Amino acid sequence: MSYPGSLLLIMAAAVLAPLLAHGAGRWVRIPLVIFEILLGILIGPDVLGWAKGDEVTDALSHLGLSMLIFLAGYEIQFDAVRGDTLRRSVRAWVVTLALGIGIAFALTGADSAKSFVIGTALTSTALGAILPILADSGDLRGRFGNVVMAMGSVGEFGPIIAMALLLSGRKPAASAALLIAFAAVTVAAVFWALRPKPPWFAQIVTKTLRTSGQFAVRYVMLLLVAMLALAHSFGLDALLGAFAAGLLTRLVLHGSAPEAAEEVLGKVEAMGYGFLVPLFFVVTGIEFDLAALLDGGRALLLLPVFLLLFLVVRGLPVYALAPRDLNRTDRTALTFYAATCLPLVVAITAIGLDQKVLGSGEAAALVGASMISVLVFPLIALKLRTGEGAAQRPTSRDVEEEAW
Repeated sequence: MSYPGSLLLIMAAAVLAPLLAHGAGRWVRIPLVIFEILLGILIGPDVLGWAKGDEVTDALSHLGLSMLIFLAGYEIQFDAVRGDTLRRSVRAWVVTLALGIGIAFALTGADSAKSFVIGTALTSTALGAILPILADSGDLRGRFGNVVMAMGSVGEFGPIIAMALLLSGRKPAASAALLIAFAAVTVAAVFWALRPKPPWFAQIVTKTLRTSGQFAVRYVMLLLVAMLALAHSFGLDALLGAFAAGLLTRLVLHGSAPEAAEEVLGKVEAMGYGFLVPLFFVVTGIEFDLAALLDGGRALLLLPVFLLLFLVVRGLPVYALAPRDLNRTDRTALTFYAATCLPLVVAITAIGLDQKVLGSGEAAALVGASMISVLVFPLIALKLRTGEGAAQRPTSRDVEEEAW
């Protein structure tokens, strides 16, 4: 079935997913994204064969991934992730990258191109997937939530930088030069965003919040598209532009119209989580190569290996370098949250498939393992936090961050 039939089925799956998640929530908390992907697999070519990807759904899916990374960038609170916690987060990710590429070299027989793809895929954290869980459990605004935010932010941003340097198909030096140029333009944009805006800006934001004008929402979309275009013009991955756009949007809204910022974000989230983001995850399920995973060969054996590597490569450095004020139970919970991954794994494996350095079975094993990580790891972390760790975790007085 082609457009618009496939799009109709995709949106029907997107509507059904929260109903299933709500029903299952009576017994066990299952992330919504799992139902979205599973429904995509169900209606996709390898099961029922009702839907398949086409140019329209692929374009919307890419926009959905960009929106997901944009919203992750917006969620970063600079006052909460600075100082020693941020430095520890960066060090943990650098160790993760070195460990991931080293293990990937051993697994692939020193195939550098494949090793960079697999190694980079092992370094990400699905911040967008764990933020709702933290918010619902009451952990998002506390000390533990701040540490998860810092580790997750670096776990989102770091792999995007690594993708630009290692997976662009250019020499690392050329990629680094383009990345520095993009960073310079982004820094200039940050300084612009921090400058006081004229009074009419906040006035028109407030005046059009509930009208057909929707100036603020249109302005946010302009920032997103502009940063996507800027990244594309530098030959960098669009996700880097999306992440930068999220950072810029937060600075602009909270600096020029703070009283309306949350309402504007709510409208953008409605657009993202109500349409584009679920479409991305359902299409991910449709395009998931289930046949390659279940053919009984190497791919199926690799799935538990990759799942363990997510925990070892990403989780253990986070545990080792977590702030000292977290007790052992909270550090263990942090390990499982940090090892939760999916969106960037999908993007990275897609690059590997496009460049023909990654086999379909290996890509399916990576994505399959990341799907299981989203299903299992946050549940374990949540159980740890609501058990012994909840009784020992720091009080609200411990929320203050270290000095610069």
